Amino acid sequence: MSSQHSQSPKNQSLSNFFRWIQIWTHVIVGLAILFLCFPFANQKSRNKHIQNWSLKLLSIFGIELEVKNPEIIPSTPFLLASNHISWMDIHAINAFRPIRFVAKSEVANWPIFGWMAKQLGTVFIKRDNSRHARLIAGEVAKVLHAQSVCIFPEGTSTDGDTVLPFKPNLFESAIISDVPVYSLAISYKSSITGLCNKSCAFIGEMGLLESMSNILNDRNLMVELSFLPPSRSNSATSRDRKWLAMQSQEAISRQIKADLQLM
Repeated sequence: MSSQHSQSPKNQSLSNFFRWIQIWTHVIVGLAILFLCFPFANQKSRNKHIQNWSLKLLSIFGIELEVKNPEIIPSTPFLLASNHISWMDIHAINAFRPIRFVAKSEVANWPIFGWMAKQLGTVFIKRDNSRHARLIAGEVAKVLHAQSVCIFPEGTSTDGDTVLPFKPNLFESAIISDVPVYSLAISYKSSITGLCNKSCAFIGEMGLLESMSNILNDRNLMVELSFLPPSRSNSATSRDRKWLAMQSQEAISRQIKADLQLM
């Protein structure tokens, strides 16, 4: 029997109370780092702060990190296309290797976390606005000349069982900047059974605090990051954003399906 289920309701409530204290203390520490350290830090030092903060956040939520194929990731800039399940995805990726993100514009309005995302250089995009996406692709291309960028081209989050069709607009940034496109399959599992776990899924009309509470109530979680190499292509297809989006989506979908079949 897990420790979570062996606790009395009173002890469970007390444990959750202290975890919430840990979370908000950690957020305050993050704000202090952004205010006091980031203005004077180089990119290498900033990345170390981001990685350490993200690793600590996963620990507070009781989430183990497992990374597959990390050796394929280059040291030079690349575009990373990933499926999207939770707001926790960003912190899981940063816990492995900090990267710039493109996020939905709603995130910019989140209290505290939205401001933090802005300070970390997140590029915000309006959902279901293809014209804005094309403009953002140009901005992302400029970033890709110096730093890698992660996108969530499904345009929304899912429960992790399937991968929605990828919107191709942001893949244009890789073509403009002439960088490779790597793919990332994210999945959340029980660290005990290895089975798919939906506690982290941030879907529908769920609020951030509700999602955080769902994760806190499940102390046996693991996030798995499976990195996938660029698809082989000829010079014509590698310049086609729709082809790049389709190949990335299919690669991630195959990885997710293979994981589910093993369960």
